[in-house]
Amino acid sequence: MKILLAGGSGAIGQPLVRQLRAVGHQVVAIHRSTAGREALLAAGSTPIRADVLDRAALLAAVDGYRCDAVISQLTAMKKAPARHQDMTATNRLRIEGTANLLEVAARVRAGKFVTQSMVFGYGYGDFGGRMLTEADPFGPPGHGRFEEHLAAMRSAEQQVFAASHVEGIALRYGLFYGPGPAGDTLVDGLRRRRLPVVSGGGVQPWVYIDDAAAATVAALERGTAGSAYNVADDQPVSFSDLITAMAAALGTPKPRTVPSWLLTPVPYAKAVMTGGLRVATARAKHELGWAPRVPTYRDGVAELAQHYHREVA
Repeated sequence: MKILLAGGSGAIGQPLVRQLRAVGHQVVAIHRSTAGREALLAAGSTPIRADVLDRAALLAAVDGYRCDAVISQLTAMKKAPARHQDMTATNRLRIEGTANLLEVAARVRAGKFVTQSMVFGYGYGDFGGRMLTEADPFGPPGHGRFEEHLAAMRSAEQQVFAASHVEGIALRYGLFYGPGPAGDTLVDGLRRRRLPVVSGGGVQPWVYIDDAAAATVAALERGTAGSAYNVADDQPVSFSDLITAMAAALGTPKPRTVPSWLLTPVPYAKAVMTGGLRVATARAKHELGWAPRVPTYRDGVAELAQHYHREVA
């Protein structure tokens, strides 16, 4: 298939381009930066420079292309968000960017549309150990500014599922970690001892970045129209435990432990670190034939450490 990919130079975009090319798909990738263009060319894709929020320029940029599917991996996160305002640009991409890409899908005559979603669309907070499935409400009304983020995730999925000209699929990813942009800021923070952890934080679903990319390829090839799939590894873990294990594997100083009340000025980070969320991935495993190659954070941390040790060497 010929795939139009938005967000190809981002955290999941880079391994996704490699995996799509490895199984024979052609990739046309939308990018904004010069550095992104070089990376996309090196990975074997055809780059198109355009701003997905500039509807007219975006449609002009893809004019003349024909693609079988569109994959949206749009975010504006260069590092882990801590404050509500850190999500503002990503929220806009999920609402306006999705709408523009759906018009792009019509312009390039794509029949399938796979969009990035995430597990926090089920809500921020502690779910008391309950395992959430795709049948649970997605994008429920949020409290305070959390509603901005939930509304954006809700909008992205609803737009894709409601579009009559494409078969829409949503992937509700766990938190990303692994080599590349998904791990670079975490590793840098650990090396500088600028990444604190909290005691008693709740668990969250995580997914190794290469496994997230593999699930995306599986959804493109075998996903059912109108379906959402949870994509996470087999062992949810707290941010604190993951980061502490990562520091030990990398040989960096042990992160400082702080009381959760110190995170009050950064409510988004506090919700992520102290909430408790578990998701079932049986649907993705059964319908997509996907399973994480890195099934637990312990496996992932070991693999990640090998990568960064080689990088230093």
